[in-house]
Amino acid sequence: MASDKVRYELVDKVAVVTLDDGKANALSREVIDGLNQFLDRAEREAAAVLLVGRDRRLSGGFDLNTMTSDPEAARQLVTAGAELMLRLYGFPRPVVVACTGHALAAGAVLLLATDLRIGVSGDFKIGLNEVSIQMTLPIFATELARARLSKRHFTSATTLARIYDPEGAKDAGFLDATATPESLYNTALDQARRLAVLPDPAFRNTKDNERGAIIRFVRETLAADMAKLIGSRV
Repeated sequence: MASDKVRYELVDKVAVVTLDDGKANALSREVIDGLNQFLDRAEREAAAVLLVGRDRRLSGGFDLNTMTSDPEAARQLVTAGAELMLRLYGFPRPVVVACTGHALAAGAVLLLATDLRIGVSGDFKIGLNEVSIQMTLPIFATELARARLSKRHFTSATTLARIYDPEGAKDAGFLDATATPESLYNTALDQARRLAVLPDPAFRNTKDNERGAIIRFVRETLAADMAKLIGSRV
């Protein structure tokens, strides 16, 4: 059964998946499993996906309680998160995200893993802050950043842990466009409806041509990269 922190509504041919835990929208194992269940449903219904955050926050990253409990629990959570990101990156139907506010760490990786990203304008923080909090950015996040971010911003956004406001995030490549708080949802839904009519297998095959090599590389390196997290701060 899906988590009550993740909701699903089919609107025309768009699966609207809303993430709302009432707090930081942390990616816990419960939330990751809920998202995967709803992605299964969207696949069965051949729907495009619109991922929506809660008010003022898409996600603050992986669940802090799990990340600090013990290295093995953290490794399992980050591995599950990596698989979710790869699934989104290679999802056979279009994936749009309405970034409703802050998107940090794994929240920013969600943006990198989706096809079209509409962010809310305002005083929000978007970026990969891992290095600044003594974490090594995993290979899956680095490779998604390499694929999606502007070359001008790649080093700043990864190794130098630069954090952006929404307009800066658009220039860097975390976002494709911004919208006002009042118009964000409808703007993102309109884009998802537009993309939902893209035909298969042309869409699915072209997406695989674009992204398949990256997905295969990350999967080949994932176990070894995650093993490094055991016994270290993650």
